Amino acid sequence: MTNKITELLKVQYPVIQGGMIWNSGWRLASAVSNSGGLGLIGSGSMYPDVHEENVKKCQQATDKPFGVNLPMLYPDIDKHIETIIKYKVPVVFTSAGNPKTWTEILKKEGITVVHVVSSVKFALKAQEAGVDAVVAEGFEAGGHNGREETTTFCLIPNVKRHIDVPLIAAGGIATGSQIAAAMVLGADGVQLGSRFAATHESSSHLNYKNRIVQAGEGDTILTLKELGPVRMMKTEFYNQVVEAYQNCATKEELAELLGRARPKKGMFEGDLTVGELQSGQSSALIDEIKSVQQVFDDLIDEIRSLKFDFLKVFEN
Repeated sequence: MTNKITELLKVQYPVIQGGMIWNSGWRLASAVSNSGGLGLIGSGSMYPDVHEENVKKCQQATDKPFGVNLPMLYPDIDKHIETIIKYKVPVVFTSAGNPKTWTEILKKEGITVVHVVSSVKFALKAQEAGVDAVVAEGFEAGGHNGREETTTFCLIPNVKRHIDVPLIAAGGIATGSQIAAAMVLGADGVQLGSRFAATHESSSHLNYKNRIVQAGEGDTILTLKELGPVRMMKTEFYNQVVEAYQNCATKEELAELLGRARPKKGMFEGDLTVGELQSGQSSALIDEIKSVQQVFDDLIDEIRSLKFDFLKVFEN
């Protein structure tokens, strides 16, 4: 059987890997696609030449559909668009900006466009812009979040009743039972971030992956809302953020503290002291670094054990 998302994305399972910065290189994206889901290259942490190299290597590593996650605020987004069109990338997930900017251009090239939102308001704007599907992401998710701070459990059914395009649930999802719950709430598919960050194929540093599997309940927090809400691990850098707030830091002082390249230092270079470790609340559910194929096997086995008829999409 198939559903709206498997048909739209031409994949076996309605499972999408988040296009996470410093995690989502060609190895992870191709592994997810080869396992039956949709892998995404996280272009937000890539210079144009690096992005092009990842697209080419991903095409060599899989004959299955894959996509690119494209943050709209990226300074060289036009160059990323050129690469996407040049190499005929079949799917683009846009985020952090106005979906009207590039949706029409991409769709004219035959590219499927999905936009990430955090509220009903922005889901409706994305649908109006002509996107093919929407990702509704609750504030449990790692990395940058919406200001509404709506949980996935509340966001999905509310978005579902307001839009007509297919709906993908994201934020705090790492297990098969959570996938089932998201689909009960009305999602046609799911997007997982932290679970795929803690895989052997992820391009992030082993120190960061180990920190994910060591995380317990309450070890991530949403902060720096003045600059743009971000969920991160509680680390030495986070302690500096707390101290800054205690000293009544201004927005400018917070921006100076954040500086540049902290996510790269933490997630890609493995510096757990000065680096920023973006991760979702689902980290507390992740106990082991696994291969992408093992993650899929575990998810599917768990879903099958639930014996929900509407999830026969996983019975192939």
